Amino acid sequence: MRTFRLFSQQSLPTSGTVCLDTNASHYLLKVLRASVGLELVMFDGSGLESHVTLVEATKKAAIVRIDSQTEGLAESPLYTHLAIGISKGDRMDTVMQKATELGVNRITPLFTEHGDVKLKADRLDKKIQHWSGVIQSACEQCGRSHIPQLDEPQQLHEFLKNASGDLKFVLYPNSAQALANLTQPASVTLLIGPEGGLSDSEIKLALTSDFSPLQVGPRVLRTETAPLAALTMVQYLWGDM
Repeated sequence: MRTFRLFSQQSLPTSGTVCLDTNASHYLLKVLRASVGLELVMFDGSGLESHVTLVEATKKAAIVRIDSQTEGLAESPLYTHLAIGISKGDRMDTVMQKATELGVNRITPLFTEHGDVKLKADRLDKKIQHWSGVIQSACEQCGRSHIPQLDEPQQLHEFLKNASGDLKFVLYPNSAQALANLTQPASVTLLIGPEGGLSDSEIKLALTSDFSPLQVGPRVLRTETAPLAALTMVQYLWGDM
């Protein structure tokens, strides 16, 4: 029997009953149509999982009882930070979802020269909320109890000023970098462009900001495929895959 996992935007106590927030209540009562007595797992991003039972359901809110708490799924020993050029359509949703499944710890959306997406303040806020929801849903599905950090979108040059990581890579099709020959890092930062890639000047700027070029294979990958291939490579070499 499937055990439902549900993210709570509010911190969960160690015991007692909790009236769930609007989003969690809506999902339980309207989407799942849950009945009193349903047992499920909830998490609030702290790394703990709360085993709860639905004890009351009203038209507007669900109330659960905290039965026990356990440590959630361990995070990968490799900290990964993905900086990705903002793309059109649902490509960013795919990247957010799959990168979360692959263990990414932090995601920074970037405005780049070849990125055609222009977002005003109100639309930007809605995008961030939407992407946050995608990430949270991916954590529910894949078993993670920590929520990856989602930064506010920023210009590439701003990101490069503060970019950190034991190893920093910019995806570049002409690179011959051999990852297997590198010393195992504790953290890796990956910089990847939108559809159309990063411009020559942006790649040059990344290289002068201590990023190394990285190629993930002989074929040209789409913007939603490249970060997943790169994350898989580094997790296989230095993480938990």
